[in-house]
Amino acid sequence: MDVLMVQLFNGLSFSSILLLIALGLAITFGLMNVINMAHGELIMIGAYSAYMTQIMFSNYLPKSLFDFYFVLALPVAFLTAALTGWILEWALVRHLYGRPLDSLLATWGVSLVLQQLARTVFGAPNVAVMAPDWLNGGLEVMAGVVFPYKRLFILAIAAAAVLGMYLYLYKTAPGRRMQAVMQNRAMAACLGISTRKVDSWSFAMGSGIAGLAGCAITLLGPIGPSIGTYYIIDAFMVVVLGGVGKLSGTLAGALGIGILNTLFEYGTTATLGKVLVFLVIIVFLQWRPAGLVQVKTRVLD
Repeated sequence: MDVLMVQLFNGLSFSSILLLIALGLAITFGLMNVINMAHGELIMIGAYSAYMTQIMFSNYLPKSLFDFYFVLALPVAFLTAALTGWILEWALVRHLYGRPLDSLLATWGVSLVLQQLARTVFGAPNVAVMAPDWLNGGLEVMAGVVFPYKRLFILAIAAAAVLGMYLYLYKTAPGRRMQAVMQNRAMAACLGISTRKVDSWSFAMGSGIAGLAGCAITLLGPIGPSIGTYYIIDAFMVVVLGGVGKLSGTLAGALGIGILNTLFEYGTTATLGKVLVFLVIIVFLQWRPAGLVQVKTRVLD
């Protein structure tokens, strides 16, 4: 029982990380059909934002305030990545709508530039982000079963992000406009919605959530210029499996992939477990190409 509980918690923890990363990707990919290959580098920007916040607190503020640096690092990571995403959309992506191959190649080039920029500024070796004291240790559920506070905190961040996204999409006017553009861009434009503003704001929001994910990842280990590349493929799998543009589908896809990946790795090896997850997703998509949750639309035959 204790081994089962640990494995389920590890799967849930991995799912929360995938969910944070895939939430932003689901917005940009689902709304604008832009395959943003620089999404991983937005994660990296969020991680380095947490690192710089840590340095600022350790060098310029009293030591008694250091334990509160991570609380400030979360909004800093979100805003920094959101601003970067807004600039990327304004300078490049908006000129490539309707050209998926061109946008893929262009954002891939941006990802290489951002990685090299990070190596120039911070160096190639990985750097460590120290967790505050209140995140050290763990919650002992039963004998031999301890849930680390760091992973519980990441779960809380993911839950807050999902709740915030739900309230934004379904309880606010800008969120309903975003859904309208996602479902039928031409009709939304005819009804007076500025699709250009919706695209810009949505890309910035998706980028900000990626930065939030990068900040959370710093709690799990050292970070480096290529940290985003470790998660980007899994994030695309979550979006495709869950169904493009659906919050519930993204949540279900992240839970499914995270738990399956952990169970397969426990029963086999890390490499073989990843291969088995790919095979399960491929077989499932053969049966249900649109993913777990489909967007319902009315189409005239």
